[in-house]
Amino acid sequence: MTDSAEPLRAYRAGLRGRLVAAREALPAAEHARLSRQIERHLGALLEALQPATLAFCWPFRAEFDARPLVTRLLDRGLRACLPVVVDKNLPLEFREWSQESEMIEDRYGIHVPAQGASLRPAAILMPLNAFDTAGYRLGYGGGYFDRSLAALAPRPRAVGVGFELARVSSIRPQAYDLPMDFIVTEAGAFEVANGRLQPKNIL
Repeated sequence: MTDSAEPLRAYRAGLRGRLVAAREALPAAEHARLSRQIERHLGALLEALQPATLAFCWPFRAEFDARPLVTRLLDRGLRACLPVVVDKNLPLEFREWSQESEMIEDRYGIHVPAQGASLRPAAILMPLNAFDTAGYRLGYGGGYFDRSLAALAPRPRAVGVGFELARVSSIRPQAYDLPMDFIVTEAGAFEVANGRLQPKNIL
């Protein structure tokens, strides 16, 4: 580890706080406009990947809302699930979701299904508080997605989804950080190949 632990935590906390605040400060009309562009690119990527089971996150703190897109895909036979925190040191459980699911709030105030089958996702949509040119993402600091990706075999396709304002030169990734397979923003879909983001032409 090239950075000592405390400066690294401070750097990431500062980066997270600044970029989440910038996302939350987007005017509603601009947020909606950018979200439509993200949805278009993400829909095309999912059409190309064709996952049978897709995990996504309930929107939190002005994140991109994938629910309309996922709902349309349910009509085509997709099975969808949401991540559920079982314990802070364990991988996530991915609990099946539909529009009829009863929802409750977890310890973090995020909506999760009260019940449902535990699924193994073929692809996971992960929110981006920050992402860098090597395809690493910065979440909320719990490490849940990294633990889950490491525990699942075969590993699901990891798709980071967020706004271009979250793009930075480096999140200062550490050994436990796992890069995304794809990142989608309003600017397009990008594949992580050879340690760098590269545009993926799918539209």
